[in-house]
Amino acid sequence: MLNQYLDIHPEVQKALESGKPVVALESTIISHGMPYPNNIETAKKVEEIVRENGAIPATIGIIKGKLKVGLTEEELNFMGKSKDILKASRRDLPFIVAKGLNGATTVASTMIISALANIKVFVTGGIGGVHRGAQDTFDISADLQELAHTNVAVVCAGAKSILDIGLTLEYLETHGVPVISYGSEEFPAFYTRKSGFKADYRIDSEIELAKAINAKWDLGLNGGVVIGNPIPEEYQMDYDIINNSIEEALEESKKLGISGKETTPFLLSKIKEITKGKSLESNIKLVYNNAVLGAKLAVELTKIK
Repeated sequence: MLNQYLDIHPEVQKALESGKPVVALESTIISHGMPYPNNIETAKKVEEIVRENGAIPATIGIIKGKLKVGLTEEELNFMGKSKDILKASRRDLPFIVAKGLNGATTVASTMIISALANIKVFVTGGIGGVHRGAQDTFDISADLQELAHTNVAVVCAGAKSILDIGLTLEYLETHGVPVISYGSEEFPAFYTRKSGFKADYRIDSEIELAKAINAKWDLGLNGGVVIGNPIPEEYQMDYDIINNSIEEALEESKKLGISGKETTPFLLSKIKEITKGKSLESNIKLVYNNAVLGAKLAVELTKIK
């Protein structure tokens, strides 16, 4: 019955059937995370980087109610240009599918669809988490619950800097989600390599990473893994500048009454404006960096199996 909802690109299907490495990519970054044409250029480059590092890319989105696993160039362009794309998390999937609508997948929904297609590695920019002030608003991303339950390894540049990273890590610990920092002791904070918080584990090679993830799932320990991959030093932003920009953006969002799923796109756009575009450049470079690690991890996981 699943096939009536899932539409897997032939190249991706062939790779999955033959045991080749596949890397899932989200589409919210295309439709809601970056302006046109940067969004489409970045999406295409990320797919290219995944291929260069030995894996098959599968960008995930929803078009006319179909869960697309691997977008054609035409579909990718549509996701990047159309204003008729809903931001789709777990709660939204059944309604977007039932109504035959178009949706861009968040971390949570990309994980769900990846698991349905049996893809084990997913590359994104940054995960969602506990928002600043969540003790009053209860604004906590559905990404964290998905990480607690769904068997997909998520390669990211840490949690988005706009979040309360300390509380995000506490939440993940409560739900038994391992948090790894690749090549560093400190968990990265999206635009910067430092967050002020240590990761659970530091791992320095894709082989070691693949072994740990494989052991987790072999032991029946369901749920995802967060792999924080710090942005390359030459592209990171100044820690104080980015935090001051975030504070300014947060103040404006409060004044405008912005909340829920509109918060993150607004804040990222505002920070780009405040930093005169530097944050967008950092965002693009960290996604490229994550694509390299995600592809190499997918390759190592297929070797184990």
